[in-house]
Amino acid sequence: MNGGAVLARHALLPDGWARDVAIAWNGDGVITAVGATAADAGAAAAAAVGLVIPGMVNLHSHAFQRAMAGQAETAGEGEDSFWTWRELMYRFAGRITPAQLEAVAAQLFVDCLRHGYTSVCEFHYLHRAADGAAYARPAEMAERVAQAARETGIGLTMLPVLYSHGGFGAQPLGPRQRRFQSDVGAVLGMVEALDRLRDGQFEVGAAPHSLRAASMAQIGELAAALPPGRPIHIHIAEQQLEVDACLAHSGQRPLAWLLERQGLDARWCLVHATHLDEAELAALAASGAVAGLCPSTEANLGDGLFALAPYLAAGGRFGIGSDSHVGHSPVEELRWLEYGQRLRQQRRNIAVSPVQRHVGDLLWQAALAGGAQASGRPVGALAVGRRADFLVLDDEHPNLAGAPADEVLGRLLFAGNDNLVRDVLVGGRRVIQDGRHAGQAAIAARYRAALAQLRERSP
Repeated sequence: MNGGAVLARHALLPDGWARDVAIAWNGDGVITAVGATAADAGAAAAAAVGLVIPGMVNLHSHAFQRAMAGQAETAGEGEDSFWTWRELMYRFAGRITPAQLEAVAAQLFVDCLRHGYTSVCEFHYLHRAADGAAYARPAEMAERVAQAARETGIGLTMLPVLYSHGGFGAQPLGPRQRRFQSDVGAVLGMVEALDRLRDGQFEVGAAPHSLRAASMAQIGELAAALPPGRPIHIHIAEQQLEVDACLAHSGQRPLAWLLERQGLDARWCLVHATHLDEAELAALAASGAVAGLCPSTEANLGDGLFALAPYLAAGGRFGIGSDSHVGHSPVEELRWLEYGQRLRQQRRNIAVSPVQRHVGDLLWQAALAGGAQASGRPVGALAVGRRADFLVLDDEHPNLAGAPADEVLGRLLFAGNDNLVRDVLVGGRRVIQDGRHAGQAAIAARYRAALAQLRERSP
């Protein structure tokens, strides 16, 4: 792949908006220069564009759940919750085949790219066949997701999941969890098998599913055995019932227990972290780890609201993910994040700081930084040495037409529901042009066929 360059009328750089910015990248998709002209950027010529912002990282994804989005919105006989939704998810997870997973993941990744995500972190726990037997290639299902990422052009961090127990105290897995079963050796085997795919577009880390699905000893063993610098993600404190169960088992709240027994650093991403007390919130902020917030899924499941304002005040880092994929847009996640805080506190403009009073700018830049850290990849900024992953916004749309640069992200996040992403480049390759992916029709056809097959197999 040859390098390239663009000349942006306005571009969002790490220290804020700049006018007339040339961005050049090499054949490996890495930004080599950022300057005022094509010559300054070391490029012979640059294509003129309007508004350019870095592409967002989706730091938490369960790709297979894209195919069940919207199918769990009918009330049961009793009171519905995350735990009743989980039973529906288990039934769905029990049916999907490797080929269907690849089709579903490809559709998801096109959805994500079209709306402004240029990277995804896949929290992958569909390891085994429907009967619980291991595949001939134990990383078969992960490889299918990786292939979907290659086809669509999105960057991917694959996180094979450690899932050994059905509850605190090493409870046995239930029948519906047999596809998820793995131990530390199995996860490390998948990491080794996937390492051959590592390049600028693909990284491999690992993920203990949760404190209820992996023992503290297993978590420590896995973290110590991973190659240095690889990302580690874990679900934590998503539901109050989980907090109560952890207290009953350990005498401590989940994050406090994890901090005491393992410690945290910048490699870690704590997904959801919804139900933290003040001490846990401050400790997470001080650790350098990232809080992985998924507001659309957390709202859909009735999880609760993360305490964003005190976390930001303590210097905490966060990123966003679409998790169960009831939404596919970073705009939706960041809007939900801010609006949830406004409803909670009954005031406006929560995500600000003494040096950044524009809510949209703080949310986008902070989520970029946290997402890049959680992905373990050099993304998240228009800067030398980072991947050339960026969005060209539709500056002719009424919501952005004539917008001063410092209003662009506020309008993007809080004005209407039209998709304002026109073009998307990932590693310098244009994967979305005028709102469409080149393979969109064929990928959608395969997705529809996979859904039809899954419906036929539905009990």
